[in-house]
Amino acid sequence: MLKTKPLPDVAAHHTASHALTLQWVGMENIALPIKLDLGNNDQQPINASANLYVSLDSPDAKGIHMSRLYLQMNSHLANRSLSRDAIAQLLSLMVESQQGISQGARIQLQFDLLLQRSSLKSNEQGYQSYPFTLNAELLGDRLNIELELTIPYSSTCPCSASLSRQLYSEAIDRKFAGTAIDKEALLLWLQSEAGSIATPHSQRSYAYLKMQLNDHAFPQLPELIDRFEEAIGTPVQAAVKRSDEQEFARLNAENLMFCEDAARRIKQSLEAMSEITDYWFKVEHQESLHAHNAVVIDQKYTADN
Repeated sequence: MLKTKPLPDVAAHHTASHALTLQWVGMENIALPIKLDLGNNDQQPINASANLYVSLDSPDAKGIHMSRLYLQMNSHLANRSLSRDAIAQLLSLMVESQQGISQGARIQLQFDLLLQRSSLKSNEQGYQSYPFTLNAELLGDRLNIELELTIPYSSTCPCSASLSRQLYSEAIDRKFAGTAIDKEALLLWLQSEAGSIATPHSQRSYAYLKMQLNDHAFPQLPELIDRFEEAIGTPVQAAVKRSDEQEFARLNAENLMFCEDAARRIKQSLEAMSEITDYWFKVEHQESLHAHNAVVIDQKYTADN
């Protein structure tokens, strides 16, 4: 009877044909269930997509031990609450699992956070999805974590609003030519189709943010979203009735914004967050007037990044 032989391990017992190091080696698009802390002891199950990498710092090693990365991720992050400590522990174990051929590790998680949102006036409930990407890298004892977030909102052009107001004033001047205006007649005219003289153009807009966290921070993601939406003033809505749509129109009129205005509101919020050490962001207004977009890009990244 033949003896059972150990399975061959090419990565462990063969050397590389070309003795060179490689910066990052790993796997991408791995399905991973995680949990996100929403505050008040509430956690949301999330279906994430994970990319795992380690550095190959031994020039003679044939390759890394990929299955060990997968198993470490499943043991220490799958179905667990996402936190700075959990990420740090996983990255450290990923390096250890390579038995000396790696000195650094990286993980990238992509997921959507689903939040329940109340309507502006009618108290209806709906859901809004916010795409996140988490990038974490461990090099030696240094852990860097970066969050990417996309926030949609509405923007109404101040120039268009001003031009619309001028048309309204001219139309009223023509319609009510006397020195005195009958208030009731004016109100009836304004509420009729004839009173629809011009409307400012609005567009769905987006803020794309990259934020590097300080050494001890890991913010609650719903609070982070709320801070940016409050700063912008016109977040997109979920369930709405006519009263909500009217209130949304009022908010847009109260928050007329060029892309520069939106960018400054976002930048002010970023500068006020002590947990964020560096950032990059892009504001994009997808114009309804033009076939092109209006954008602002700004950053605070230091030379070391």
